[in-house]
Amino acid sequence: MNLALKTVNATGKHTASVIFFHGSGDTGPNVLEWVRFLLGRDLEYPHIKILYPTAPLQKYTPLDGELFNVWFDRRSVNIAAPENKKSLSQCYDAVNQLIDEEVASGIPLGRIIVGGFSMGGAVALHTAYHLRPSLAGVFAHSSFLNRGSVVYDSLESSKATELPELRMFHGERDTLVPKDWGLETFEALKKLGVKGTFHPLRNTLHELKTASLKDLEQWIQEKLPPLENQVLNKL
Repeated sequence: MNLALKTVNATGKHTASVIFFHGSGDTGPNVLEWVRFLLGRDLEYPHIKILYPTAPLQKYTPLDGELFNVWFDRRSVNIAAPENKKSLSQCYDAVNQLIDEEVASGIPLGRIIVGGFSMGGAVALHTAYHLRPSLAGVFAHSSFLNRGSVVYDSLESSKATELPELRMFHGERDTLVPKDWGLETFEALKKLGVKGTFHPLRNTLHELKTASLKDLEQWIQEKLPPLENQVLNKL
């Protein structure tokens, strides 16, 4: 499955990548524009390419089977709902292909961060802790994992000595995905060996915020610094 893709290329030599997954019903270009609006500019680096993929149109059960751009189908938007493993499997194929293309272009897994908003954040958590535990990091904004998620099963049986660092953000006034779901997810992951931080956002609904994006921008820079030879070339 080839995903439609919008990118903000590195302004210099490309040595790292960030994949930003959108929420349900959205598109990659829309998230790019949302980020641009909140920051007043693109999320852009000299050495990091930012990828904004778009999920395929598929029937979405919470909206009575209407066609929506979603990464996977689910019974309902509820932390207690079971995961749709068949739909997730199709999502995994698309995500793995996306990552494999970055690796084929010369970017190692340890120089790739995945993240997303809402459903996109859940995709990122599945990617980092179920599919590709060698990634550099993962961020999730206004997101959650279902109780009994396959991600937890993976971590319980994982032999990985080091897992991707996690950065989570969640609006305290989010009524679509309550902050408690995000915090429950973070605490469950933490008990299974994931290290990271959870950032509650005051006066914030189900939305990205300028402050969280600026925090994220700095964290990405710290996790994916320029390679030593790129720094030397500037001296």
